[in-house]
Amino acid sequence: MTQILSAEHPDVQAFASLNSADAIERLNALDRDDVAAILAQLPLERAIAIFDRPELHHAGELIAQLPAARATALLEGMADDRAADVLLELGDGDRARLSGGLRAGTLEALRRLMRYAPRTAGSLMSTEFVSVPADWTVAQTLAYVRRVERSRETVYAIYLLDPRSHELERMVSLRRLIAGEADESVRAVAQPTDPVWVGTGTDQEEVARLIRLHDLLAIPVLDEARHVLGVVTVDDVLDALIAESTEDVHKFGGVEALDRPYMRIGFLSMIRKRAGWLSALFLGEMLTASAMQHYEDELAKAIMLTLFIPLIMSSGGNSGSQATSLLIRSLALGELRLRDWWKVALREIPTGLVLGSILGAIALLRIAIWQLGGIYDYGPHWMLLALTVAATLVGIVTFGSLSGSMLPFVLQRLGFDPASASAPFVATLVDVTGLVIYFSIAALILGGTML
Repeated sequence: MTQILSAEHPDVQAFASLNSADAIERLNALDRDDVAAILAQLPLERAIAIFDRPELHHAGELIAQLPAARATALLEGMADDRAADVLLELGDGDRARLSGGLRAGTLEALRRLMRYAPRTAGSLMSTEFVSVPADWTVAQTLAYVRRVERSRETVYAIYLLDPRSHELERMVSLRRLIAGEADESVRAVAQPTDPVWVGTGTDQEEVARLIRLHDLLAIPVLDEARHVLGVVTVDDVLDALIAESTEDVHKFGGVEALDRPYMRIGFLSMIRKRAGWLSALFLGEMLTASAMQHYEDELAKAIMLTLFIPLIMSSGGNSGSQATSLLIRSLALGELRLRDWWKVALREIPTGLVLGSILGAIALLRIAIWQLGGIYDYGPHWMLLALTVAATLVGIVTFGSLSGSMLPFVLQRLGFDPASASAPFVATLVDVTGLVIYFSIAALILGGTML
């Protein structure tokens, strides 16, 4: 464990006067030992506010560097869901050391949160919410909110519970509560419909969809008996989805997801992240060489065919990547389900035919202009060559669109992340099949002439 400087760090006063977002941005740019020294000397409430933000890099490592008493005070002061995330970043030894100083109630709450699967409502929820018996008055409820406000992550929604069973009955917003009469029943100012809720195992993307659909600031997490276990706030969902979308972007680019900012990834770590995918894609591209060897005789007879191989392969890969990116996004937003695969296929086939026809017409026009304008001589059978290229583009773009759109469905059906259908992977798949399509069409059209 790194020794924290006892003398006051010269930057402590500057950080004490910054808002949390600005302070974190500056802290993330400093050496980790300096950050730990500053956080050790900041006023406790200020340090808690900084640790409470997921934007702080290496929060687990930083809290492990602090004296045990300071670290446990910070964990006690943080929101439960954030404290659980920080503890999960620690090694077993540091986690056991710091957990030993926590109050029994706090420790049990954190252990319960750490048991839930990642990327679910249970892992995101905070147990610091406001709930009151449904038979209270508006005045009683407001007095209670004032009393517990500092110890709750959110007070924008108050949950009304059955006085006997403690089941969730209704939800009332703070705005409606303030507007109510003091002696009025809190039930009377609550929303008239059943609250929108989720279970602990609900995927975070579904949680985000419900929050967006119903314009919520928080959504309750219930157990099977309709008891409120916690709430997921909109800011927690945003942080989780930003992290997941970043991971998906890395995967889609054919890179293993980075677990820290680009400039903080070590050289060897960066090589490990990229080498695996790159090697797999290279092995896939070797099939392209095998396909070209298979058509060696055709290439020897019609060397002109080789001029258009890069054009055709890239067009197929581009169309497949377009379709894949659209489908991954739609699946992530819940706009499509696995059972919709056939609808997508019926949509992508005509789309690919039209897009391929557009590219084919452009290619045919380009060859004609080059030939008739004297820019390049494609030989006496240039019209047949142009027709071959155009027909191939129709076929390869259609195949690329169809395969690119189906691949995310296949991966999701097999239990993999659809984002693993990376653009390079789709391009490699289409490259190999594109050559087969190209030379098959060439054999039909050019047979007896150039071949």
